[in-house]
Amino acid sequence: MAPSPFSPDRPALVRRLRAAGCVYAEDEAELLIAAADSAASLTRLTDQRVAGLPLEHLLGWAEFCGLRVAVDPGVFVPRGRTALLVAAATAVAGPAPAVLDLCCGSGAAALVMHGRLAPRWLAAADIDPAAVACARRNLAPLGVPVYEGDLFAPVPGQWRGRLDVVVANAPYVPTEAVSLMPPEARLHEAPVALDGGVDGLAVLRRVADQAVGWLAPGGHLVVEVSDGQVDALCAAFVARGLEPTVRRDEEVDATAVIARRPG
Repeated sequence: MAPSPFSPDRPALVRRLRAAGCVYAEDEAELLIAAADSAASLTRLTDQRVAGLPLEHLLGWAEFCGLRVAVDPGVFVPRGRTALLVAAATAVAGPAPAVLDLCCGSGAAALVMHGRLAPRWLAAADIDPAAVACARRNLAPLGVPVYEGDLFAPVPGQWRGRLDVVVANAPYVPTEAVSLMPPEARLHEAPVALDGGVDGLAVLRRVADQAVGWLAPGGHLVVEVSDGQVDALCAAFVARGLEPTVRRDEEVDATAVIARRPG
């Protein structure tokens, strides 16, 4: 006799997820059911989700800008707000740009920009080996290289002074605020992807320091930051000879700063 078809109790699953604090319990329930192939596997996935594991790590992917991006355990999960960063970078890229996705995490930004632009060169880089491995899974089929190292250090020197766009979703959470983040982030994503130093801008200042030498004249550095950090970051960019402008999307609580190298 053939085994009985898998028939989950959706209302019970939704109630359990909602009790655990999942805001979008109905949507999560459907995703967990789709990822399970039996009642036992659904129970296992649900137990892990209720225990606080990020949904994206359980599914193995995250939706970003309409694409399904592979996300491995421990790797920074791309946020919906980062769509503004990608849109801002795309708007200033120009024809056939040379583009670098710095602090790339899963490589989500590079993946989207590959489809929106016609870059003459596109690459990504991250310091976290787990993120690099994940980004390579996402980007290798597109022929996009992913380098492992601190900021620009692993990027081929031939591109120094020739990059049209550098996108950097660098960490910008102040150190003391990391402990206040949702457990999905602070317990299950790499600290190096979250902690931006005392005021949250330590890594972004280093990015700006180095980007000046890597950008082509007229090139742009595009970064994500919190709204309360905009003035300090813009001042830091100006001090380094960059010309900043700010874009906001209040609907998704997103802020991007676009800093142009004069020329």
